[in-house]
Formats: sequence, structure tokens, C-alpha cells
Amino acid sequence: MAKTCWLERQKRKSATVAKFAALRAQLKKEKDYIGLTMLPRDASPTRLTNRCQLTGRRRGFISRFKLSRIAFRELASGGLIPGVTKSSW
Repeated sequence: MAKTCWLERQKRKSATVAKFAALRAQLKKEKDYIGLTMLPRDASPTRLTNRCQLTGRRRGFISRFKLSRIAFRELASGGLIPGVTKSSW
């Protein structure tokens, strides 16, 4: 499990991105790059990272399921993800 401070930081960043999304779009449309630099750094959506919904882990993230590889394997092995089967050949 990730530290709760990392998860809270991620929530704060996503709230900041949502807050400034319309203003960023307007400034980009007007090509006002000076105005864009005046916004907070966390207003940029590229500062967000993908995190596992269960554990908060950011490495080994599978975007289709929004889980890390470890959590995905545990849930798939338990049969808790519909349509996912262990492959064998």
C-alpha cells in the first residue's frame, strides 16, 4: 500500500487540474504562454500519474483495469475479474 501522503498529493493534483482546465484551454487558444506560466505547476495534466485503485502503486500500472500488475494478478487468479483467464499453451 502506498503512503497516504502520496495518495493525498495525487488527489490534490487532480483537483488542481480540474480547477484550472477551462482557464488553461482558454489561454492555449489565445496563445498566451506568459499567462500559462503564471498558473500553478500542478495545473498541468502531465503532472498526474496513474495509480492502482487498490494499492496506490504507480509502477506496473495496467490502464485497462486501473490496477497494478500485482493486484491484477491476485484478482485474476481469484476469478474476480470477469473475462480474464490464465493463458496456457
